[in-house]
Amino acid sequence: MITPALEGLDLFGEGFVRDPYPWLDLLRAQAPVHHDPRTGLWLISRHRDIRRVLLAPDAFRPDNAQHAVTPLPVAVLRVLARAGFQLPPALANNGTASHPGLRRVVTRFFNGRRVAAAVPVIERIADELLEEARARFDATGGCDLFASYAQILPCRVLMELLGIEGIDPATLIRWSDASLELFWGRPTLDRQLEIAPLVGEFHQWLTETVRGGRTPADSFVGALARHRLPDGEPLDPQTAVGACFFVFIAGQSTTGQLLATVLRRALTEPGLWPRLAHEEGLAGAWVEEVLRREPPVTTWRRITARPVRLGGRELPEGARLLLMLMGSGSDPEVFAAPERMCPHRAEVRHHLAFGVGSHRCPGASLARTEAAVALRAAARGLPRARLAAPAQEPPMLGLLSFRAPLRVAVTAGAGSTYGLRAATARRTP
Repeated sequence: MITPALEGLDLFGEGFVRDPYPWLDLLRAQAPVHHDPRTGLWLISRHRDIRRVLLAPDAFRPDNAQHAVTPLPVAVLRVLARAGFQLPPALANNGTASHPGLRRVVTRFFNGRRVAAAVPVIERIADELLEEARARFDATGGCDLFASYAQILPCRVLMELLGIEGIDPATLIRWSDASLELFWGRPTLDRQLEIAPLVGEFHQWLTETVRGGRTPADSFVGALARHRLPDGEPLDPQTAVGACFFVFIAGQSTTGQLLATVLRRALTEPGLWPRLAHEEGLAGAWVEEVLRREPPVTTWRRITARPVRLGGRELPEGARLLLMLMGSGSDPEVFAAPERMCPHRAEVRHHLAFGVGSHRCPGASLARTEAAVALRAAARGLPRARLAAPAQEPPMLGLLSFRAPLRVAVTAGAGSTYGLRAATARRTP
């Protein structure tokens, strides 16, 4: 039975995308394991249940993590087939014995030493992008920090860290965004046919990059080429392409979404922006609170390997689960006053924005560091920035598993009542 209050729930609807918190609170309180008839997914919303699922990959398999949410019709499949598109199990959707070794390849490129060494790279790229943004800001009295900063910085950083050359960042961003929409969105057939060729181009470029043998041996692609599977055989090119597909999207698109949310939320918090420029540790603490309350990766999928009881419900084998990561960060069983943004809160690292267990995001440390460095640089570089009062709410990315503002318009105004209004108007549990 559907709880009457949940009959209007639409995970792609404007109401949910704009303000998901009342729905997430309702799910946790009344239906922590809820079957959503629109998607056919079981929505898992309590922190303890999500954590249990993520820590038991044998019982809750990741096989469906990258399946297209909206079925791909034959015409779209033909477009992808002509491009040779396929995604064998590699990382996020890999529950086989090959996963641990592939994960080690990735984590070596995002370990603590490499992330620390990347800070000067992040700072340099941030300064370059902010110089251009500041020129527009000074000339016109404002700019969009999403298009000019948050979206571009992670792509350029990732390219340098992984040794990717010979491609324009704007092209990688366009390919990545198209892939997210095709596999995690609800596009019409016409829109699917529009973006499928871009996804095919992305896959073809990755395939050529992996098979071309022209990347440096110490690059990410070079490391995949040297990798051996548990049986001693070299990693096949298609699985290497699948690993690159996931890493490139996670390393640039989701980090850009995090940075956009971090910037916009910081600009709506009264008095926070000037403090971020100079107060030690505040930028990192703010990033962590945004990850808890409003992470860019809002959900993730799993499938039951056998019948199981979860959250008081009996689920059959093959039940498709949607883990509400965003809602788990506001679970009052774990976080005190979860609706409040409280940098330095003691329990903040208990959030599940990066997952937990064997499939925890291998780029978590880089994403945290990148967002904190970029936020601090923006506050220093644009000290007069205020969130512009828009004629209407800014567009939001509203995919099944990804949510973020697609515009962070700032102005040089002395102040804006919008910032205070936006910070206080959000509905709370």
